[in-house]
Amino acid sequence: MIFKRKLLIPSEIKEMYPVSQEGMEAKRRNDGNIRSVFSGESERLLLVIGPCSADREDAVIEYISRLRGLQDRVADKIVIVPRIYTNKPRTTGSGYKGMLHQPNPQLHSDMLRGLIAIRKLHMRALNETGFSCADEMLYPENHRFLDDLLSYVAVGARSVENQQHRLTASGLDVPVGMKNPTGGDLSVMMNALKAAQSSHTFIYRNWEVESKGNPFAHAILRGYMDSHGITHPNYHYEDLFHLCELYADSGLANPGVIVDTNHCNSGKRYDQQVRIAKEVLHCTRHSADIRRVVKGLMVESYLEDGCQKPDGGVYGQSITDPCLGWEKTERLVLDLAELWV
Repeated sequence: MIFKRKLLIPSEIKEMYPVSQEGMEAKRRNDGNIRSVFSGESERLLLVIGPCSADREDAVIEYISRLRGLQDRVADKIVIVPRIYTNKPRTTGSGYKGMLHQPNPQLHSDMLRGLIAIRKLHMRALNETGFSCADEMLYPENHRFLDDLLSYVAVGARSVENQQHRLTASGLDVPVGMKNPTGGDLSVMMNALKAAQSSHTFIYRNWEVESKGNPFAHAILRGYMDSHGITHPNYHYEDLFHLCELYADSGLANPGVIVDTNHCNSGKRYDQQVRIAKEVLHCTRHSADIRRVVKGLMVESYLEDGCQKPDGGVYGQSITDPCLGWEKTERLVLDLAELWV
């Protein structure tokens, strides 16, 4: 390793870019609304929605600004949490790794500029739209750069078995979704939830820390890939009912699942997300147990349908996984509000 430079620590960057009082109050309101979904106090559907990866500030802010108006239209049925995913896991290590690494996808990595860029993006979303957003905890030690801005955290399929991800999740004060692993073994995910809901003492950023356990750690079903490279969904009625049984035997607090409508559940056929989302809601109408455990959906959506290469140049189109465009997204959200009972 070549040690290039010592970076600023989270408290230093927070001092440079502090959250406004209005922003802190908006985040508190959002945190309460989201927690109430997982506790069962609210019957609304949680919708974690947005680009596969945040690639440019202007397009992401335009997208989230549109979500603001849409949230106001469906506020009685749906709680929207925009995705601003600033880190992108790569299966082979190659490709665009997200705004943290490359604040400009056309230029080389610059981690200091990346840390500042992701904080400014999340702050701008909060200040301009009132949304405190979701991000993936790809690097647990980096969470504190954004912890005063986020209302939802996801742990990905490649990370859910990792001890540091589980322990860090146990110390967060916002809901954390733990995905099933890429191979589909739900026992791995359930073990991760048990760890995240338990208290621990561990080393974090060179401190000995104690966590109290996160009672709002919950499952995310995203489908899986078998040893032959074939994708399999796990959002059908039988899958959801099986998860209910696992929860019933687990003793975990606040049983809940978010269904990821893309990735292996759709085979990355982004246009199938509409059908999958509606099928999940259909399942909730045929089982009280499934209705209690299904808390929401995760949808990959951006301004334009599909995806492009990082140098494609189409404004508002994903440069990683393909996403649902805005027109289809708006129609889906309005339909979900009508279907959610």
